[in-house]
Amino acid sequence: MTEDTAPDTTLPAPSLTAGQLTIVPANEASWDDLAAIFGTDAGRCQCQRFKVVGWIWRDSTQEQRTAMRRAQTACGEPDSAATSGLVAYVGDEPAGWVAVEPRTAYPKLRTSRVPWAGRAEDKDDDGVWAVTCFVIRKGYRGRGLTYPLALAAIGFARERGARALEAYPMITQPGKEITWGELHVGARQVFEDAGFEEVSHPTVRRVVMRVDF
Repeated sequence: MTEDTAPDTTLPAPSLTAGQLTIVPANEASWDDLAAIFGTDAGRCQCQRFKVVGWIWRDSTQEQRTAMRRAQTACGEPDSAATSGLVAYVGDEPAGWVAVEPRTAYPKLRTSRVPWAGRAEDKDDDGVWAVTCFVIRKGYRGRGLTYPLALAAIGFARERGARALEAYPMITQPGKEITWGELHVGARQVFEDAGFEEVSHPTVRRVVMRVDF
């Protein structure tokens, strides 16, 4: 048996525990730490999918999206009054990101049918916040990091005066592979475990979930 045909006996990395994690607002993290999390996989979008008015790849450049994210996160500015998400550390290593802001901070959500299908919602209600994206750094994926990030997003939104927090996760099915990029909105099970409840099911693979404070 050659090295190429030998079975893979590598054990999966163990799930991360709460004691291993520190989760902070992005403005309390450094820009270099956040850049390490995004790497090249998420580096093109820069978490601007719901921010860029128009088609993201046509109506913005890489440099513009990077500048937008830097301004939105206010990384390295602990006294900033606002930031656009949370950063998770495993020990001293930056490992994960979740985007969470008032729903009105995402212009593209206004034109997407997912949040509004079958619901009479005020699109200008800035008391409703939204979780729109997770990014997990290579080397930390598959270790359950989205679960504590979703839970931390609840406390973050509530402390800043949110009346409710929404998410737009995907439904994962056994035996059906979903690429890492597709699942940037999170999986339904992650939000169920955090206490969100399903409020609508606008597409076959997408649900709207919400927690009211």
